Amino acid sequence: MRSSRNRTLARGAVGLGLAPLLLAAAVLPASAAPGPQGPPPHANEDQSYGQAKQNGLRTVAPDDLVIGTAAAGGGHHVTAGYPDPFTYDRQYRRILNAEFSSVSPENQMKWEFLEPERGQYNWGPADAIVENAERNGQAVRGHTLLWHSQNPAWLTEGVASGEIDDAELRQILEDHIRTVVGRYAGRIDQWDVANEIFTDAATPRLRPENFWIQRLGPGIVADAFRWAHEADPQATLFLNDYAVEHIGPKSDAYYALAQDLLAQGVPLHGFAVQAHLSFEYSFPASLQENLQRFDDLGLETAVTELDVRMPVAEGGPTEAQLEQQADWYQQALEACLGVEECNSFTIWGFTDEYSWVPYFFEGTGAANVMFEDYERKPAYWALHETLAAAQD
Repeated sequence: MRSSRNRTLARGAVGLGLAPLLLAAAVLPASAAPGPQGPPPHANEDQSYGQAKQNGLRTVAPDDLVIGTAAAGGGHHVTAGYPDPFTYDRQYRRILNAEFSSVSPENQMKWEFLEPERGQYNWGPADAIVENAERNGQAVRGHTLLWHSQNPAWLTEGVASGEIDDAELRQILEDHIRTVVGRYAGRIDQWDVANEIFTDAATPRLRPENFWIQRLGPGIVADAFRWAHEADPQATLFLNDYAVEHIGPKSDAYYALAQDLLAQGVPLHGFAVQAHLSFEYSFPASLQENLQRFDDLGLETAVTELDVRMPVAEGGPTEAQLEQQADWYQQALEACLGVEECNSFTIWGFTDEYSWVPYFFEGTGAANVMFEDYERKPAYWALHETLAAAQD
């Protein structure tokens, strides 16, 4: 355990000490609506970017922790009424580069986006994220390879109709994994190989809607890890899911699965908690203990998709809500910092402007660490101060 990291900061210090100095230096101007050539230039954009680059989260994070975010694009963004954020919003991209040392494609590597027609890959958006990361010294987390959701119509309809038989389905999955992981071999550090494979029931079981597992059997999970490892032996390969932050039936199911895969010699390297948190539920108080038990198995751990949503009334979140949100972001980070091999901490987007939350959880939102105009929330400063303290 990193003893120098496992500390609690006074919440009242946010906004009283380092925060206002950095806020004045780091907040970038509000973005204009992006167009085909990106937003119009701002007079002080370069200066603000430079200040943010000096003071961003990545600059204060410990050397053995990457601090990441999702790169907005694909998914709900396609129909949201604005151009692709990562491609066309220059200010968004500059903040992403200044603040974060790791990036996850939000949707651009999911199957429906990456292989919309069989054997025909849409590499452009994913390539752009990887190339941008390389230019800016960022790690990339690949997301995701085996999942029951966001699969292309040619695949789901072929499975449903019986046009694709089991042998062909297995070959399709193997080809996809080897092609995608192989393309980015040596360039993507971590992969979410198997995503959301257990149900949320009191007694979790493998998802019945996961046609990969239902058609090919539970052993296909191990095969997916083997194929990914063969395509890039240097990449770190993870199980990834939501609602597994605390010790309970669902995380227990993953713990048992991890033990079984390791006993088989499967190249499983890590366990990741998404951490899509909500004020509707309590904070997962056993998060650090849960991560630690997977660490004790010899696995790396990671927080991969953290956001904290809340009910939002007209007028936006209250001061009390923002303080609670900041506290939860801080607690999640401290839990990761307290576990030796929790080496990756990713928030799922950083500005409410492009958040997925209001599209999927009606009546909630404000889940990210910056407002729509990129003003930093208390949650941002909670992360900033906690990371800075972890370097001491």
